[in-house]
This record gives sequence, structure tokens and C-alpha cells, in this order.
Amino acid sequence: MSRKEKSPRVDIYARITDRIVAELEKGVRPWTQPWHSNNAVGRVTRPLRHNGLPYSGMNVLLLWSEAIARGFTSPIWMTFKQALELGGAVRKGETGSMVVFASRFTRTEADAAGQEVDREIPFLKAYFVFNIAQIDGLPDYYCEHNAEPMRDPVPRIERADRFFANTGAVIRHGGDSAYFSPATDHIQMPPLQTFRDAEAYVATLSHEATHWTSAPRRVNRDLSRYGKDRSERAREELIAELGSCFLCADLGIAPELEPRPDHASYLDSWLRVLADDKRAIFSAAAHAQRAVAFLHSLQPAASDEREAAPDCSKHRLLAGRGSLALPDPSASTPA
Repeated sequence: MSRKEKSPRVDIYARITDRIVAELEKGVRPWTQPWHSNNAVGRVTRPLRHNGLPYSGMNVLLLWSEAIARGFTSPIWMTFKQALELGGAVRKGETGSMVVFASRFTRTEADAAGQEVDREIPFLKAYFVFNIAQIDGLPDYYCEHNAEPMRDPVPRIERADRFFANTGAVIRHGGDSAYFSPATDHIQMPPLQTFRDAEAYVATLSHEATHWTSAPRRVNRDLSRYGKDRSERAREELIAELGSCFLCADLGIAPELEPRPDHASYLDSWLRVLADDKRAIFSAAAHAQRAVAFLHSLQPAASDEREAAPDCSKHRLLAGRGSLALPDPSASTPA
């Protein structure tokens, strides 16, 4: 493969990471922007494909960022070709938003002993999508949801309470710190009445539940160096931030969180991690996605929803808002 062919793949990682670093340097967590934007109040969900299926991982962050930067209120995105197939047309002069596709291919190589072995080679490909606000002539269905997404009939807090109960996680209440204890395998939460509101409580619990998924019998994310290595701690906290953000969007939760004194220290640690590793944000988003997918898999209706997923006539837009909470960095266990 020539140098010319290799460079675009490297540029994708660098371009996206540089964008996130620029926001962090301003003191802004870019993945939380939708919760605080006036044009997204009451309307935040995961970005959705043209068939109603949600984007995942890094693409959630990319499209949230694009939606806020460009003022899009609809969560639905599609490619130029998909728009044409639906009878629509991207307006002249509109520019697409980049999303990525990650996969692997197998290549046969000779090892040190001269034996042929198959190696999996990861690759990343970028392509562009358009928000439906950039497209004319789409079926009425899309126009209706651009004006006002469908709302889940289940009350938000009740839905969240049921969701966490279904995970089977041991959640204890008391004290003034929120954290997950790997040693005792339980989540510790301050009493509900100590939070500004129930939404803030759910956002914090979402953060801790992401840590909870790390156990070997769950998604098996290694936390052995969490208390010894600041870089490893920063990576795990970034995963929990993103996991909480994804889950809050799924649950339709949008708390207004009070500023924390440790906010600046976490921003600084994430900046160092991203500066040292251009792929760190991609890895964190992938780990967060796996954590949230695991939590969803524990829900009683998970199998039914998977069976119903191919039925694109029943688009389901989870409308709502979401956010997350930062942990106490002085705790000896993940927060």
C-alpha cells in the first residue's frame, strides 16, 4: 500500500481527535453540548439512520457535534444515495457530515518461523451523511419527525428506575460520593434527595453503571491499573462519561448538573490522553458502546426489540434529553 493510500485513514483519526481536543481546550465537553443547546431542548436522542436504527460509538459523538454546530434539530441522517432512493434530493450547496465505519480484514503473513498465519487488520473508512433538514422531497414521515419527534409514553424517571432495576446491579445509598467498588461489586450513590433533581441522580447512576459493566463476567474491561496509573484512570473515566451520555440519551434524561470542582482536572487528564493517542477517543467510544449495549441486553424486552428491529415501518425515536456526572477523583475506586 502506498503512502498516499495510507494517509487518509490516519487523517480520519487525527481530524476527529483534533476537533474534540479543540473543544476540551475551551473547557467544553463536546459530547454534552446537545443537552445545553436551546434548539435541542426536549429533542435529544441518539442520531438515527434513515431506517430509524440508532448510530453507535464514535458516530454518536460526531453527529451530535455536527447537529449543534449547524443547528439541526432532527436526529435523522442519511447518505446522498439513500435520500435519492426515498424520493428526496439533497439541496444544492449543502455539505455532508462525516461518519466512520470500522471493520477488519484478514491477511495471510509469514511469522518469525516462516509459517503462514492469518492476521486481522483493523481499518477505518469515512463517508458522509446529510441531516434531513438538508434534504427536500422526503416522504411525509420524515417531515413530521423533523418537526417533533415521537415521545416515549413511559415517564422518564419511571423508565430509568425500571431500567437499572433490571440490570441486577447492587445499588446502595448513603454518604456524599458516587462510585463503583470492584472489590464488593456494588454501586454507591448519595441519597436521591441530595441531588438537584431526579434527572441528575439518573445521570450519575448511568455513569456508575458504565463502570459496573467492567467486571470480567460482564464486558471484561480491565481496571487493574485504575488506581495506579493516571492515564488508565483518565481513559476509564472517559469511557464512563461517554457511556453515561449514550445511556441518558436512550433513557430520555437531561439533568442540569451543577459545576464540579474536579471538572478542570478531568479535562486536563483527557487532553493529555488524546494528545498522546489519536485513537483514544475512538477506543473510549467503542468501550462505552459495548457497556451500554450490555446494560440494554439485561432488559426483559431486549430479545423482543431485536426481533422487531428489521420492521422499518415502526420507526421509534427516543426523544428526550440527557447528560452525565463526573466522579470524585479522590476516591480509590472508579467513580
